[in-house]
Amino acid sequence: MIKRKILAVLLLITCASNAQELSKSDVKKEVVRLLDSINKAKLPDTQSGAGTAEHWYDRISLRGYAQIRYNGLFSTNDKVSCEQCDKSWGTTSTDPDAKSNNGLFIRRARLVFSGQVHPNVFFYFQPDFASSPSTGIQNFVQIRDLYFDLSFDKKKEYRVRIGQSKIPYGFENMQSSSQRLALDRNDAMNSAILNERDLGMFFYWAPAKIRERFAMLVNDGYKGSGDYGVFAFGVYNGQIANKLDGNRDLNVVARVTYPFVIGSQIIEPGIQAYTGKWAFTGEISPGVKVDDPQYVKDQRVGATFVLYPRPFGIQTEYNIGRGPRYNTLTNTVDETDLNGGYVLFNYKLDFKKQHIYPFAKFQYYDGGKKYEKDARSYVVRDYEIGIEWQPFKAFELTAEYVIADRTFEDSALPINRQQGNLLRLQAQFNF
Repeated sequence: MIKRKILAVLLLITCASNAQELSKSDVKKEVVRLLDSINKAKLPDTQSGAGTAEHWYDRISLRGYAQIRYNGLFSTNDKVSCEQCDKSWGTTSTDPDAKSNNGLFIRRARLVFSGQVHPNVFFYFQPDFASSPSTGIQNFVQIRDLYFDLSFDKKKEYRVRIGQSKIPYGFENMQSSSQRLALDRNDAMNSAILNERDLGMFFYWAPAKIRERFAMLVNDGYKGSGDYGVFAFGVYNGQIANKLDGNRDLNVVARVTYPFVIGSQIIEPGIQAYTGKWAFTGEISPGVKVDDPQYVKDQRVGATFVLYPRPFGIQTEYNIGRGPRYNTLTNTVDETDLNGGYVLFNYKLDFKKQHIYPFAKFQYYDGGKKYEKDARSYVVRDYEIGIEWQPFKAFELTAEYVIADRTFEDSALPINRQQGNLLRLQAQFNF
């Protein structure tokens, strides 16, 4: 049939060249008509399903988000900074007259590839194109997540996660940065695991109904933490993501949480704990002494309570434990107690299709940060007041005023308490 139509086209063109009374536009229209019919004849029968075999890569979806910040408004002290939070905030220079070169800063630029590539295998891959190494050079590509969920039942209530992923410790740690109201996570819980991730193996369990509730709390704008199970248990390297393990001691973690519906409200209490040994791999300065630097005790237990904003919300966490911390008096890193937490008040205001979230947060932390220089010693008392405006799903704008009181000391800065205020801005794009 197709050959006959091609022959008809050629014959039509030949006749047209010999017929003076046939216009060129008529020939062109007829050629286009015949070629369209040929293309339609080549298409597979999509209605019956013939010729449309599904491949595993057809099930992979792509989404992402990007955050652009500015931290240079109304700053009263450029020496106030937070290395774990945002490298464009303040300066850690030891020069007494140093000023921060705050400018526009890409905080995150992430793509998420995910999908159910097999009835029992879920795949998740998230690179970040805005990683910032300590050298100060910006926008390196780095793997944030790469894991597979292996499920054992049709409802996927029981699953094992293998790969690099978030460690199930703390609600705000689990909560995506695209969902969080405050621009940065709190020091007290986030100091447990840098970037919240490591390489490990975790068992998760949650009833199908509760998994749907976890998804709803994110999708409907209630700032949920995502689905990390009602019960979680696992082991991980304990050396933070994208680094080789520094010893042969695996950390062990466990978490229990449950979102209860009470009338029109949803509350989620939870408890979590981990234990392991931390290995220093270059964080210690020359002259600073550490006993057994490859096996320093690292243990914590924390509690969580969340009242989701319907419309008023509360989110609070607190943890205690033991870990390494710089001692300014002896120039050593000692194993000491630590404690701290935060409380966040927020409100969800819906105006037509827009969402507005005013919030206020207080955080406190007294302890060390093992992954920073000399297991830097911290005492933090910060107040944050802000508002997030989401005119449509693809765009969010956050303004946050910070009143900071931060003491952070190491061998280079053994006496260093900094107090100051500033206004921080962030534009977030979701796609």
